[in-house]
Amino acid sequence: MVIYRHLAAKSSIASKERLRSTFLFFPSSDMETESLGVSALSLADECCSTEEDLVKLTTTSEEVEKEKNSGGFEDLLELPVESPERRPTCLRCSRPQKVCLCPFLPVHPLEVSTCLYIVQHPAEESRVLRTVPLLAACLPPGKCKVLIGRRFNEERYPELASVCQTPGTLILYPGSDAENLEELDLNSSSAAYNIIIIDGTWSQAKDMFYRNSLFRLPKQVQLKTTLSSQYVIRTQPTNTCLSTLECAAIALSIMEKNDSIQEVILRPLKALCSFQLEHGAQVHHSKEHLLKNGLYDKPMPKNKRKLKRMERLVSNEKI
Repeated sequence: MVIYRHLAAKSSIASKERLRSTFLFFPSSDMETESLGVSALSLADECCSTEEDLVKLTTTSEEVEKEKNSGGFEDLLELPVESPERRPTCLRCSRPQKVCLCPFLPVHPLEVSTCLYIVQHPAEESRVLRTVPLLAACLPPGKCKVLIGRRFNEERYPELASVCQTPGTLILYPGSDAENLEELDLNSSSAAYNIIIIDGTWSQAKDMFYRNSLFRLPKQVQLKTTLSSQYVIRTQPTNTCLSTLECAAIALSIMEKNDSIQEVILRPLKALCSFQLEHGAQVHHSKEHLLKNGLYDKPMPKNKRKLKRMERLVSNEKI
């Protein structure tokens, strides 16, 4: 049996008539129909003699049902909510003050003539262990400019567009068309150079490089180095893939003809990795190392292009 009750009855008589007309029965026999109908109408006559009784009955049952379903959690909703307080952050290295890396930064910013333009993928901005703030803290104001985005055009980034069209601008991105920075003929008498570095994962950097026509204007250069990355708390594709900070440190030492620059900039990175390892972090070997030693525990990609790329990592082919 299903009973539909009218809650907006205008009078007690009207309420009764509506209740009588809206009782729906699904009986198994005529006798059962009459019995159920009489019982239901009698209940309506007794409980709904006035409009106020009907509304009161309905309201009370709803409140009881609501209290039954809430399970007492309504009291918790009335408790004051305290907003979470973030740990105080160092203004120079952008690290929490308890793990500040300023003791490992140079006392005074390094004097360099080369200007770095870091075009950063938005996903990198939210990473806790990003290295770009450490790089910026090592250099004078205005020598390390960070631009965040995926697409860069002349309308939205006129300064970057102007820099890309300047003859003294280089973009650091490996490839078959890239010249080795170490072998580049740098004229010391010319104006200061600019270096554009893409900050993101390797797939993100590739997407940003090929989808922004501005990045095809500067001379493309790459680093010819056999150094292994010291950023061991993050997985790299190969043993010689470097972080943004490491690329910048090597490039600046070449451009400024000063090897000590690389050592100074890498010092806070080493301290960051040492601190993380002391507090439970694990050394992240490159995919190349894991594949060659049979330690790669993730399922192999089904995409043929990605699978071919991983096979080339094992065979020592240049990617």
